[in-house]
Amino acid sequence: MTQTSSLPPIQNRILWGVRIFLALAFAAAGIAKLAGAPQMVQVFDAVGLGQWFRYLTGAIEVAGAVLLLIPVTSFFAGLLLTATMTGAVVTHLFVIGGNPAPALVLLSMSAFVAWRQKPAALLGAAR
Repeated sequence: MTQTSSLPPIQNRILWGVRIFLALAFAAAGIAKLAGAPQMVQVFDAVGLGQWFRYLTGAIEVAGAVLLLIPVTSFFAGLLLTATMTGAVVTHLFVIGGNPAPALVLLSMSAFVAWRQKPAALLGAAR
């Protein structure tokens, strides 16, 4: 059981809104990577790890988008996407340059989802 069931209705709606927004954003970004959008190919060329990394990142983003919409997996999706966006921020700051703000926003929102969706079993362990 996740924290969602104990949230007041307005907070639950806000959390669902964030999850839906993130799912749309990550699905769009992941599909662009998997489809080989020229801008994505160029970005991953600049990263220097090869195009396999673009496919891996795209697959993680699409999988994370789907998992965000399933209540029992949204905590893990939030963690997965937080880690992915941490890598994106670091890559922007130290490898390819550019503005890390969009990645920071997605990182923050993903971390928020993970925090709010933390399983009840973990809540007891944290006390």
